[in-house]
Amino acid sequence: MTTQAMNMSIMLNTGEVVDLEGTATDDAWTELQVSTDYAVAAVSIGQFANGKSIAQILQPASGKTGVCAAYINRRGEILSLLPVAVQGVQSEPVAPFKQVTFQAGDTIQVMTCVAATRIFSYNVITNAGVHAIFQGTPAGAANTDLTHVLSGQGLGASLTGQRIVSHFAVSTDTFELDSGGGVYILNDRGLPVGGTASTVPQVLQPPMNNMGQAQINLNFVARVSTNA
Repeated sequence: MTTQAMNMSIMLNTGEVVDLEGTATDDAWTELQVSTDYAVAAVSIGQFANGKSIAQILQPASGKTGVCAAYINRRGEILSLLPVAVQGVQSEPVAPFKQVTFQAGDTIQVMTCVAATRIFSYNVITNAGVHAIFQGTPAGAANTDLTHVLSGQGLGASLTGQRIVSHFAVSTDTFELDSGGGVYILNDRGLPVGGTASTVPQVLQPPMNNMGQAQINLNFVARVSTNA
């Protein structure tokens, strides 16, 4: 495991720019707090910006190596996904994925990952406004069913009755991926009904897209198939 400095920069609806930072350990969730370079104290975003909202994301949650996922946490749940990037490989500014008015207690959580651990991260938004992250660790020639990073449940159990309308995937694997270059959504008969290709974050900022949408029912899975 390694540690690395993480950064993020957002513009609030009041016109303020908030610089956030933290030190992340690979494969673990880490909070980004307000940087003391431009503020009196290192505090959570909810405390600093209570009652305010994000107008623009000037710098996505960024690190030196791979960044799997980031989100706004409210009372232990994923309130909104956030864009991720490797420092120097990003497109900016980025519109927020959801209009959020911060409350005291809200935090920004980020996970970094390295090629050696091969974590696959699937970030989705549904027609009900639910934001979710599913992850798994492919190993060798095998199928890996992704599970929710907080509940541990599969795709079908987490999102039954909802439709995925936007998503993006992050993985350092490339030619090892047999499932459409990323992840397939399989129905209860094991047939692909949706999915998305994944992005290597060191090469390109993972883009949110609305291709490969799928209606989710019980026993559906998000599966990554690898050949090595």
